[in-house]
Amino acid sequence: MSYPVTTQPQCATSSCYQTQISDWHTGLTDCCNDMPVCLCGTFAPLCLACRIADDFGECCCTPYLPGGLHSLRTGMRERYRIQGSIGHDCAALTFCLPCALCQMARELKIRE
Repeated sequence: MSYPVTTQPQCATSSCYQTQISDWHTGLTDCCNDMPVCLCGTFAPLCLACRIADDFGECCCTPYLPGGLHSLRTGMRERYRIQGSIGHDCAALTFCLPCALCQMARELKIRE
């Protein structure tokens, strides 16, 4: 005889899931906070994008795929519980690509 599941299993400790929502540690236009990242984002944005993908644990080719940068930024927001939306990610990557890449690189550097 089988019994239906009526409750979901719960985490045994309170630190099992990160539930706090945070913000980006640096703003979108704080590019000069890290000059090497800023210069790379300005003069070689695709190289910086590949480094971000690699540091995030994704394939280096991800930024070259359609929607790859959007998925990286959205994945970063989800992993680190950063406020925002897919619309904000799309706008940042469309209108401020070098700044968005620099922000992502700085965030990875701070969080790891």
